[in-house]
Amino acid sequence: MINQNAIGLIELSSISVGYLVTDTMLKTASVELVLSRTVCPGKFVCLVWGDVAAVEASVEAGIRMGQGYLVNDLVIPNLHPQIYPAMTATNQVKETGALGVIETFDIVSAILAADASVKAANVTLCEIRIAMAIGGKAFYTMTGDVAAVEAAVAAGISSLEGKGLVVHHVVIPRPREELFQEFI
Repeated sequence: MINQNAIGLIELSSISVGYLVTDTMLKTASVELVLSRTVCPGKFVCLVWGDVAAVEASVEAGIRMGQGYLVNDLVIPNLHPQIYPAMTATNQVKETGALGVIETFDIVSAILAADASVKAANVTLCEIRIAMAIGGKAFYTMTGDVAAVEAAVAAGISSLEGKGLVVHHVVIPRPREELFQEFI
């Protein structure tokens, strides 16, 4: 069993290079493939997770192989345990409260901000949705008491400050339960 405490992601502007980069990443280190697919608008993303050193080696090899087509990359060591279930739609939301949503222009920003949000406040991530059928953008949702959601949204926005990557964010203090139907 891989010690899954880090994720690594490479976003590319070429689909064919994306397959090559994914193969390189998987052959370089003992990582688990989470996601390897085309995303809007005509890009390719590869996401792996595993031990920090393995993920770092895998992403470094992928970056070398993808030169000229690299859009963005990231490695998050000490990943908060809620990130993976939120990305794979397996997170179980047991209790709902206020709803926070942060929308970004790219995948990497949403994952980085979500990690910052959940590390900053006592919130539950509902979902992290990346780039499929949303024009290459990404967003994540979270719930908790109003003050915690406000603090988590502030931390997520702060982590992206000055980069121009946030589309919009919102905190809804008392959302209708229907907004949570797909998570509970």
